[in-house]
Amino acid sequence: MDPDTVLLYLDETHIRFYHVLRSTWSEVGLQKQAPPFGHHVHASLFGAVNIYDGETVLHQTTTANAATFLDFLRMLKERDPDRLMGLVLVNARIHHAKMVKEFWQEEGQCFHFIYLPLYSPQLNPIERLWKWRRDTVMANVFHKDRNDIIQAITRFVNYIHERPEEVLQRLGCAG
Repeated sequence: MDPDTVLLYLDETHIRFYHVLRSTWSEVGLQKQAPPFGHHVHASLFGAVNIYDGETVLHQTTTANAATFLDFLRMLKERDPDRLMGLVLVNARIHHAKMVKEFWQEEGQCFHFIYLPLYSPQLNPIERLWKWRRDTVMANVFHKDRNDIIQAITRFVNYIHERPEEVLQRLGCAG
């Protein structure tokens, strides 16, 4: 690939602040308990991954909409202002919003959007990163409050930024 070009797989995920229980073993009479928070707050996480070097770019927001997607695109542009970015993404409504199209017309020389077919998450390697996040941060882990969940997400983000080789292995892109 041309050194002036980077190929990134993008997606967003929503992190709901309630406990995720999966099958697990426990001693008879000592079943795990999951106290409810009493509310359904969430956060959103935009992400991009380079399947050649394992580098990730993650951006946490309160919601995923066209405006926050544009913020993420601007962040990507700031990181690599002199490179053409091929962005592989799903056909989500926010990726086709009017404000995104206007931005793309203005900044089109920096980005090339490649849309995946509808209902094909298996074609986007970042989906495996989201699964890793769910398995590590949320599944069968009992957080005391929203702040505890945010801290766990931050620890996960820091962990994957420091280990691009492991990211490539988890995505199935390591040689």
